[in-house]
Amino acid sequence: MAVDEQVEGATLNIHPMDQFKIQPLFGDGPVQWYTPTNVTLWLFIAIAAIVLLMVIATRGRSVVPSRGQSVAEMIYSFVRSMIVDITGEGGLKYFPYIMTLFLLILFTNVLGLLPYSFTVTSHIAVTGVLAMAVFTSVTLLGFIKNGSKFLKIFWISEAPLALRPILAIIEIISYFVRPVSHSIRLAGNMMAGHAVIKVFAGFAAVLAAGTPLGIGLIAPIGAIMAVYGLELLVVVIQAYVFTILTCVYLNDALHPGH
Repeated sequence: MAVDEQVEGATLNIHPMDQFKIQPLFGDGPVQWYTPTNVTLWLFIAIAAIVLLMVIATRGRSVVPSRGQSVAEMIYSFVRSMIVDITGEGGLKYFPYIMTLFLLILFTNVLGLLPYSFTVTSHIAVTGVLAMAVFTSVTLLGFIKNGSKFLKIFWISEAPLALRPILAIIEIISYFVRPVSHSIRLAGNMMAGHAVIKVFAGFAAVLAAGTPLGIGLIAPIGAIMAVYGLELLVVVIQAYVFTILTCVYLNDALHPGH
């Protein structure tokens, strides 16, 4: 999507989707599966930031925690409480996996708000892999832990007998749609918010050039600040939503009859 117009002699040339292009880090050749790209770079930066917060900042384990240790402990307690509330104490066995998911999505989302950064989670290729990993692992876990009893999640025993087969078909379809909705929800929200910020930024540049003393900057800059604040909230909420849905799916695997 692009916007090309003339605004009082200034050219309005906005390409909000250009920020999502995958580009090689070295050279201008085609992107292969082994090519280091901006996605690779910002994934490594996110991992480094996670290690810095969760390992380096907490290595002292002080009784009076530092700021970094306090943030790490808060995140730890938050994710642990989420797992226990949804899956019970039995779900804590899978805490490392869920904690890793939450941290990776949270840090890649937040880092994507930095100027000249790249939002890794705006691509279905990334969110799709995360969603399929959750779907596959939860499904395998369900059969390993419960055997054929795992299929109880498709059979609504509380419903009238005549409706149970119809509801079973609906449940099966909704189950296999999970990785699609799981991945598209995250990628779509990341892409939409960043595109809106880019559009407002383009308007700000043009209005600054086309109005006396840059008065035209006031409205678009105010809009950018509002959208940026909203986007900061969205990136955290989307990490939470992805993680809490993972816990819900895990609960289905651990307790298929509930």
